[in-house]
Amino acid sequence: MKFLILRFSSIGDIVLTTPVMRCLKKKFPGAEIHYATKKAFHSIVKNNPYISKVHLLEDSVFELIKDLKAEQFDYVIDLHHNQRTWLIKSLLGAKSFSFDKINFEKWLIVNFKINKLPPVHIVDRYLSTCKSLGVENDGEGLEYFISAEDEVDVQSLPIEFRNGYTGWVIGAKHNTKKFPIDKIANALNEVGQPVILMGGKEDNEIAEQVMAKTNHKTIYNACGKYTLNQSASLVKQAMLIATNDTGLMHIAAAFKKPIISIWGNTIPEFGMTPYYGKNYASQIIRSKQFEVLNLGCRPCSKLGYEDCPKGHFKCMNLIDEGEVVKALQTIGEQNIL
Repeated sequence: MKFLILRFSSIGDIVLTTPVMRCLKKKFPGAEIHYATKKAFHSIVKNNPYISKVHLLEDSVFELIKDLKAEQFDYVIDLHHNQRTWLIKSLLGAKSFSFDKINFEKWLIVNFKINKLPPVHIVDRYLSTCKSLGVENDGEGLEYFISAEDEVDVQSLPIEFRNGYTGWVIGAKHNTKKFPIDKIANALNEVGQPVILMGGKEDNEIAEQVMAKTNHKTIYNACGKYTLNQSASLVKQAMLIATNDTGLMHIAAAFKKPIISIWGNTIPEFGMTPYYGKNYASQIIRSKQFEVLNLGCRPCSKLGYEDCPKGHFKCMNLIDEGEVVKALQTIGEQNIL
């Protein structure tokens, strides 16, 4: 039996699909599971032991379809569900199952603040796509696989970080999902433990601004210095992670790390909070999320904007960084590894 899973982007969304591959393989041990994604995200799935082959979308979807047709799949599991995946399913002709993106419910809450969102995590909605195949949630949560060459040796870090550190993920795809620079700096002024700032090359300038504004001496800017999988290795070895609503948050959940998540224009009710799985439910007690409740303009988007549409950015500015510090210190004192 041969399965094709479709999910083209982005980092967090792809990580959130990992239980599907594992549970599908448990249900059909002898099956081949192929995964199609964009070339930019190959590193996220290339080491997954449940995936037999990865197919990459580069310049042309028709080139990808040609490649996929040659495989003669029995089933297509569409976890992206857009026009491009509709075209792929139509031309492959295999029996397919499509993920419900609940776009109408998201539109209602974004535009009219009417909450009809199902109280179901997106992982469980991904898995429900395979329900008719008899696939069940095994409760093990997310997974992330790093090759040996991508593992970062903590001994290569400055000496202050070799005996434990907090990771702070400062980036996100959209600015309205980012905790403000001044608030990060203020928080770091009160945090005792060593902190590594995490993000991509695009976050390096923000990290430098944070470092210029804080008097915290034990802080290391890792933004842009490591590949995604190397950054995942730093997450894996951290004591805890403070993060915006972004991909590394889900990678931290895959490693069962305590997470302090900070929410701006997006809301946890969209179903994309850190997901540990029912077998690790106790980890949730060790984590904490910060958001501004009862703010009339929130959520303003299901994704985000470059700037606050209202100009006040209250969804982040009203979060008390002092409370974030307390959470960091409390979890840090527990020395959870």
